[in-house]
Amino acid sequence: MLNPFALFLYLKPLMRDLSDREFFSVFLRASLISFCIYLVFVLFGNFIFARVFRISFESFRIFGGIILFSLAYMFIVRGRKAFIQTKGDLHDMASEIALPFMVGAGTISLSILLGEQLPMPYGVLALTLIMIINFIIVLGLKEMRSRIKVHKFRVAFDKNMEILLRINGFFVGAIGIDMIANGIRNMFLL
Repeated sequence: MLNPFALFLYLKPLMRDLSDREFFSVFLRASLISFCIYLVFVLFGNFIFARVFRISFESFRIFGGIILFSLAYMFIVRGRKAFIQTKGDLHDMASEIALPFMVGAGTISLSILLGEQLPMPYGVLALTLIMIINFIIVLGLKEMRSRIKVHKFRVAFDKNMEILLRINGFFVGAIGIDMIANGIRNMFLL
């Protein structure tokens, strides 16, 4: 649902510019904002699409697949240069991290599917665990990188993370294509 490795790379400029305490605070707020948005879609996703917006979830799934494919293509071709740099007030950074880097069409689609396929308590529990694991992995990678004292090893760590981001782009692209294919199949065959 979330990609902590890509998120780690996206957040690296913030890690460099903010103190550990400021970064922790901003990332915690971004995670809480994202959790609340996901929770709304886990609990009310179908209602929001069918009753409020009156659009087919499959249309949103297809759009989300196109977005994921586009992002994956940028990750593969441009690597970390594909990320937008976040600047500004500390209070605004959390929402800039949450939207669109933690919450996007793909993760909203997955939240809705999570709410459809699991009973409500299990869907909320799964979402909570996903968010906690993502938070721990990003902070763990940050801590791991900060403990590397030798410059050339730190550079090697960064290069390997970028390679992982590009490889992950292939999987994200495949997920995007799968979302498009499932959306088209469900729209026309069901």
